[in-house]
Amino acid sequence: MARILVVEDDYQVRTMLRLTLEQMGHEVIEAPDGKVACEKFRERPPDLTITDIVMPEKEGIETIIDIRREFPNAKIVAISGGGRGGPEVYLDTAKKFGALRSFTKPVDPVKLKNAIEELVGEEAPYQPSEATRKG
Repeated sequence: MARILVVEDDYQVRTMLRLTLEQMGHEVIEAPDGKVACEKFRERPPDLTITDIVMPEKEGIETIIDIRREFPNAKIVAISGGGRGGPEVYLDTAKKFGALRSFTKPVDPVKLKNAIEELVGEEAPYQPSEATRKG
């Protein structure tokens, strides 16, 4: 069982993801935007983060950058339903900044399950970056 942080501003999508992940046996922590997500991540780093890209307050790319800066080994999956450039543009950018996998919405639960199993099975838990350890 993995501890997964779901970052999604749309309540219905966030709830659907939470229920899907809980049915898979995972513990889920929710955040409505990147600002809250970064706070929750710092409190207790999850095994995996799934983040939307287009959100108010702090969008997904900025969230990915901030998490990866403090936790270089963080495992992040980006999801997007689109925007001006379509979801592929956002998801390609997310991968350039550290997302390990990306999916368009609606997310295929089988593909998500496979990605989680693959990513959570890799390496050891997070090691904070030097900057984080120095405080």
